[in-house]
Amino acid sequence: MPANRIFHRLIGARMSHILWAQSRPADAQRGVYLGLIHGLASTAYGKSLGIYGASDIARRKDFIRRVPIVTYDELKPWILRARDGERSILWPGLTTWFAQSSGTTSDHHKWLPVTREALHGGHYKGGKDLLAQYCHQVPAARLYHGKHLILGGSSALVQEGQCALKGDLSAIIVRHLPPWCEARRTPNRGIALMSNWEEKVEAVARATAKEDVRILAGVPSWMSLVAQRVLQVTGKSNLREVWPNLWLYMHGGVGFEPYRDTFENLIPDVPGRPSMHFLETYNASEGFFAYQEDLNRNDMALLMDHGIFYEFVPMGELDKTDPHALEFREVEVGQTYAMVISTNAGLWRYLLGDLVTITSKVPLRIQVAGRISSHLNLAGEELMQHQTDLAVARVCRALGTEIYNYMAGPVVDEFGKPIGHEWALEFQPECIHPSANSLAKRLDEELKGLNGDYKAKRTANLALQMPLIRVVPSGTFDTWLEANQRLGGQHKVPRLTHSAIILASVIQASKQELSPTC
Repeated sequence: MPANRIFHRLIGARMSHILWAQSRPADAQRGVYLGLIHGLASTAYGKSLGIYGASDIARRKDFIRRVPIVTYDELKPWILRARDGERSILWPGLTTWFAQSSGTTSDHHKWLPVTREALHGGHYKGGKDLLAQYCHQVPAARLYHGKHLILGGSSALVQEGQCALKGDLSAIIVRHLPPWCEARRTPNRGIALMSNWEEKVEAVARATAKEDVRILAGVPSWMSLVAQRVLQVTGKSNLREVWPNLWLYMHGGVGFEPYRDTFENLIPDVPGRPSMHFLETYNASEGFFAYQEDLNRNDMALLMDHGIFYEFVPMGELDKTDPHALEFREVEVGQTYAMVISTNAGLWRYLLGDLVTITSKVPLRIQVAGRISSHLNLAGEELMQHQTDLAVARVCRALGTEIYNYMAGPVVDEFGKPIGHEWALEFQPECIHPSANSLAKRLDEELKGLNGDYKAKRTANLALQMPLIRVVPSGTFDTWLEANQRLGGQHKVPRLTHSAIILASVIQASKQELSPTC
């Protein structure tokens, strides 16, 4: 189709630069760095650190000496000044957009600055490059001839003071989409920005069921909910019958493995129809960081020329007051690091809170391992989210069921000593609910196979006892999210927590007592 050919040609023009940045990461990051330090030198934050010109921090060693690694709480006073309308606080000029973080563990909202440079040179550029690289690998894809179902957050922008607008990142993105993207997005803006999530799911399902949808984009847990409602509305048995021309699902926000079987069942292969591709993205309120650039791999390439300068803190440095961060050239394949970013939105050496494992150096590829605050280490087991995602997926596959959400936390004895892990598992509606005993045994074995430290700590029940499983009814996690004002397309469930209180609040939301067979 002419429109599709024009689309391929326009986005394909990016491929030479995309491949250059992936093969020359040092040059790409150097260009980003030089642009960023000129911005920092023009801000109140930079001047507070004694930086009055880019020459003061032209070398990275001067940059790390003068600019400390900070958390959100440390940067918050500066963000509030920018939000209140002060100019050139964290980035030159006036910052008017602030995105509500969809982080999983904080009990208060974070508001992250979003500048025009970050929006167009990061989020939109990243999305365009993702599609360019996909079409380069799948030239037969006819994406632009149909619609793209983009499932975002559930709040519109609201006025904050005289100058600032705040809301979900998706609200900012939808308000300012390029015309070529807006022309193919569904549902319409009125539905996309609905604030009531239950009403929004219904409206999305009914509006998109009539469209020729070619692309899906959104968090897997929420997208599965919308997909199931679409099937209920249409009376169809799978999404191929509703949208026969589906090509691509761009997912992110949570690990995909627990949901892979769900989506492969929702979108089965059909002779004569396009093959479905699942493509992971790493896009957050703080920036667009990476996407799966090779469909034959299960990792993602970091975007090295999209306005973000990356540093990596080794796990052993995280507890230090002044942790030492490595440049990308210093990281080792197979090692896990906490990511630190400096961005054209005005986040300077910001400890993102995510853990990534390096899988390749040229291109620089990663897998998201979890959150700094979302892992279990009660007895030295160092259980990470990517391991629990894979374990849960394997258990569900073996038992013939599908997960909707899960959370694991500590079990403590009468003296407050951690003695094991407690799990709350919610399965997809209409899927079987295996017994707690069968789930515990299979989950325990999978975790032992994936994590040697966990296996050692489980030996003879000396340090950790058998996992305690609670199968909670459908709707439990959504009820919990709603109670915490976190229900919606950008919010996620923390998979692993050291807080018995958080886990107990989920179980309380289930209103179901633990029984031996669940």
